[in-house]
Amino acid sequence: MEFTAKQIAEFIQGRVEGDSDVSVHTFAKIEEGQSGAISFLSNPKYTHYIYDTKSSIVLVNEDVELEHPVKSTLIRVKNAYESVAKLLQLYESSKPKKKGTEDDAHICKSAKIGEDCYIGSFAYIGENVEIGNNCQIHPNTVISDGTKIGNNCIIYPNVTIYHDCRLGNNITIHAGSVIGADGFGFAPSTDGYDKIPQIGIVILEDNVEIGANTCIDRSTMGATIIHEGVKLDNLIQIAHNVEVGSKTVMAAQCGVAGSTKIGEWCMFGGQVGTAGHITIGDHTFFGAQSGIPGNVKGNTTLIGSPAIDPKNFAKSS
Repeated sequence: MEFTAKQIAEFIQGRVEGDSDVSVHTFAKIEEGQSGAISFLSNPKYTHYIYDTKSSIVLVNEDVELEHPVKSTLIRVKNAYESVAKLLQLYESSKPKKKGTEDDAHICKSAKIGEDCYIGSFAYIGENVEIGNNCQIHPNTVISDGTKIGNNCIIYPNVTIYHDCRLGNNITIHAGSVIGADGFGFAPSTDGYDKIPQIGIVILEDNVEIGANTCIDRSTMGATIIHEGVKLDNLIQIAHNVEVGSKTVMAAQCGVAGSTKIGEWCMFGGQVGTAGHITIGDHTFFGAQSGIPGNVKGNTTLIGSPAIDPKNFAKSS
């Protein structure tokens, strides 16, 4: 598919500088630009590339001031990074999607599958599973008995969803993730450790995205809840009875101990770890490798282990 600079500018509400009829059919990083590609400039460190890039169109912020003329057609927008994200979403949605059930998939008779779904080879759909419309269940995925999945979900290969979990709409789970395995519950005894049955579930609300090889444990009782719009990176561990507030994001290798309650719009850098049974307020930002031993009120930024104010952490270091 090809789009002209004029069409793109109308879609992202931008202003064209240059040839409004120039067309593009692919994306490229500004430093690897090529004819027929669209690139973007949002980080000032990359500004020098704009003078030599071969990309046909470059998205730039409205306030960018250039020292020399450029060969590319520019589209000025309020936020170049957000605009390219919208274009990538449009590009992704235009790709044809598979439909139908491949021969080697197993779907139990009591399962209910919605319209326009794809079920890949060697996927297993258990008893009384319900899957909504326009879902993609890729090969080797297991969706265990009683699980309910909403509309427009993408479950990539080798994902395992244990029994009775609840998934909303527009959810993406990347390869190798496990949703609903037992929480780490053991009671010390004279003979060792007695397992505490984990009889709860996992709930993923709408618009959640789970990275590859991330694990979200089912609760001891009740539910482990990932609220609307949460984005989790790869290799993250969410323990039993955790609650993650809406729009919170976590980078790779974070670990959240049991019964922790995390507020809305929080940001966790890579390898952040929390103690269990604590509460973290809304709009809290943790730098990479922060250790969180206790409650955090919210509306703050912390780094270090134990996590403290960034200026104090820098002085301490």
